[in-house]
Amino acid sequence: MHRVRGFTLVELLVVLVIAALILALVGTSISRSISGAEMRTAARKMAASIRYTRTRAIISKSQQVFLVDTEARSYTAAGREPVTLPGEMEVQLTTARSELTSEHVGGIRFYPDGGSTGGSVALEANGRIYTVNVVWLTGEASLQREEE
Repeated sequence: MHRVRGFTLVELLVVLVIAALILALVGTSISRSISGAEMRTAARKMAASIRYTRTRAIISKSQQVFLVDTEARSYTAAGREPVTLPGEMEVQLTTARSELTSEHVGGIRFYPDGGSTGGSVALEANGRIYTVNVVWLTGEASLQREEE
């Protein structure tokens, strides 16, 4: 007599638990890479807004200010609506003391000749840090990702 063997309930449960753990790990790594893409996009948009503010200062032949609110996690380019950063992204502003309007709000001022007060804005989330640096002499903005 030939006996057909199957799987026991315990064996099936073990396999299901292992599969659930694998899916949880894959889901976490996918969501982390999505937040990485969001960070990169947010940093690029911020750098573009800083460049826009500099260009506006040169074209209008008047001073323009790029404002950052670290508490509200937002920034405002000259003549534009405020942009709120996604998720739990933290913002840190380094600028001239004269450009701080409150404890959490400050800016980088651009002059008609293209120069600026200089400074940097750092965005941080999930251990990733992107920094937009503004050179005071030329007002040029550059984006860099800081390695851990």
